[in-house]
Amino acid sequence: MKQSFRLLLGIAAAVAASAPACAQSAGSNIVQLGWFHFDTHDSSDPLTFSQPALGPVPGSGAAVGSANTVGLAYTRFFSDNFALTFDIGAPPKFDLDGKGSLAGLGHVGSAHQWSPALVAKWFFGGAEDRFRPYVGVGATYVWYSDVHLSPSLVAQVTGGAPGGSASADIGSSWSPIANLGAVYNIDRKWSLGLSVSYIWLDADADITGKVGNTVVTRSHTRLTLDPLVTFLSVGYRF
Repeated sequence: MKQSFRLLLGIAAAVAASAPACAQSAGSNIVQLGWFHFDTHDSSDPLTFSQPALGPVPGSGAAVGSANTVGLAYTRFFSDNFALTFDIGAPPKFDLDGKGSLAGLGHVGSAHQWSPALVAKWFFGGAEDRFRPYVGVGATYVWYSDVHLSPSLVAQVTGGAPGGSASADIGSSWSPIANLGAVYNIDRKWSLGLSVSYIWLDADADITGKVGNTVVTRSHTRLTLDPLVTFLSVGYRF
């Protein structure tokens, strides 16, 4: 019996020694690859004309759709519980549709959004725990590229004049982030992650309408996106 007991202890010790550690400790580096989903909670101010000075178009607005993209995150642990994460993704494409008195225009434009982010995180539990929830706060700098306006909106801001064209300039901004998530460590190298972030995000859009080379209209609106961003990822520790 004693020999059997000692044998069982020896096997248990060998298994424990060979089991991979799940350490997320000071000095750990983790790279995550995954999928971002942007669920917008949008609203907008009325489209307002400053040239000519017509003021706001009554009841006008725009709706910003949700978007998806692939994302990459790098996390550095400065202690067993505190870490900084840098997030970046391929710029998602957001579509805009007319709303209210502009609903008849249908699709009115699209833009790609760039929003790299830095988030400070506090991980609960110990460095060797397989499941580690965390909370975080941070900021992102947001700007836009490939802004396109639909023919229906171009006609709206140029009065349908032949040879009319229009362009939009969407302003960049810093925006705060609140973050909540968890990591499940499969072994000492690989992990699965799920996080949800809320971004307080507004954007000013200035639209210029031209006929030929002559500016005929200038208009402005303010868009609120306030996206809830979900990130599902696979991580590798080194």
